[in-house]
Amino acid sequence: MTFTFLYVTASNEREAKKIAYQLLQKKLVACANIFPIQSLYWWEGKIKGGKEMVIILKTMKEKVAFVRKEIENIHSYSIPCITEIAVKPNKQYARWLKEQLV
Repeated sequence: MTFTFLYVTASNEREAKKIAYQLLQKKLVACANIFPIQSLYWWEGKIKGGKEMVIILKTMKEKVAFVRKEIENIHSYSIPCITEIAVKPNKQYARWLKEQLV
C-alpha cells in the first residue's frame, strides 16, 4: 500500500477547514494539518503576495484522484495548488492511516 501527502493552499482558515472536513467526512483522507503561511507568487504578470493557509492531507495513493476532484469542486481558487508527495510512514502510522480510510 502506498501513502501520499497532498500539499494544498487555501485562501483562509475557514476555507481550509471546509476542505479538510469535507474530505474527512467522505473518508478520502485520514488526517489534515492546517497552518498559516506567507506566499509570494506570479499572477497575471505581476509578483503578488499575501497570507494563505496550507493543508497537508494524508491519504492513500488510490484515493488521490478522488481527493483532487473534490478539492477542485469546492476550492475558491481558479487554479488551486494541489501537489502530491509520496511518503513512507512508520508501520504503526501506516496501519492507522489505512484503518481510517476504509
